[in-house]
Amino acid sequence: MSDPIEKHPTDSCAPQWDRLSTEARLQRSMGLDSATSEEIVGLILEEDRRGLEAALAQKEKIARVADLLAKTLAHGGRVLFAGAGTSGRLGVLEAAECPPTFGTDPDRIAAAIAGGPEAVFRSQEGAEDIEEAGREAVAGLGAGDLLISVSASSVTPFALGALHAAADRGARTVLVTCAAEAGLEGLADEVLALDTGPEVLTGSTRLKAGSATKAVLNAITTTAMVRQGKVFENLMVDLRPGSAKLRDRAVRIVAAATSTPLEKARRLLDQADQEVKTAIVMGRIHVGCEDARQLLETAGGHVRRAVENP
Repeated sequence: MSDPIEKHPTDSCAPQWDRLSTEARLQRSMGLDSATSEEIVGLILEEDRRGLEAALAQKEKIARVADLLAKTLAHGGRVLFAGAGTSGRLGVLEAAECPPTFGTDPDRIAAAIAGGPEAVFRSQEGAEDIEEAGREAVAGLGAGDLLISVSASSVTPFALGALHAAADRGARTVLVTCAAEAGLEGLADEVLALDTGPEVLTGSTRLKAGSATKAVLNAITTTAMVRQGKVFENLMVDLRPGSAKLRDRAVRIVAAATSTPLEKARRLLDQADQEVKTAIVMGRIHVGCEDARQLLETAGGHVRRAVENP
């Protein structure tokens, strides 16, 4: 296989990086090289807070995207995160965390990163410049599916190629970016433009932009899973207890949700074949395993509906 770095566009075809807010210099950090370690840490964390404030300013749009993700899953569609570099890794992380946390099918929420899986662990810098690779990454999407393309700069060819191809295939599209420039609206059905501004270390969008993007992706998936009935009160009731930590958490969740001792929660889980939701319904309204499952099915998987309207 040829090195993807050899395939990047010529400089004459490259975007005008100097016009991007993410590439500008932050006046507050002009003396970074002469600052103390404590001052540097303070600057980075203060700017991270500014990034989160920029994300909070977009909460209405973020909520719309979360509802769109929930509806996509409810109607049998697939969700794909796509991006390059830090943006791609954040998408991979979000997709990877959904199955253990919310019991989702790994094929229903997935991720694609420029340069392929090895780029998660070792940077493949030139891979982001290949628009066709972005198009190929979404080849499995179609009508009823959702692409969430992540690009701090908004101009990464891989991310744009994924957006264009997904739209061509009939999928809904979302762009999450930290560029607040004009003219982004037409790039996707929903554009989340976080005005995070310049970085403490000029151009290093793994810093404030990365933190804000991570927070937004967390908010999107968590909100969508609440809408999907994968949360009861503030408990993750669809988790997959595949490790000692998660098995212990499952017991504590059942105990908390049913106001019972841990030992009884363990027995409920055993009787429910380790299905947390089923065990909770059994313990809350004192029914057997099959009755609890039936109530959950009737309630669309929502524990609250199942226990409040048996």
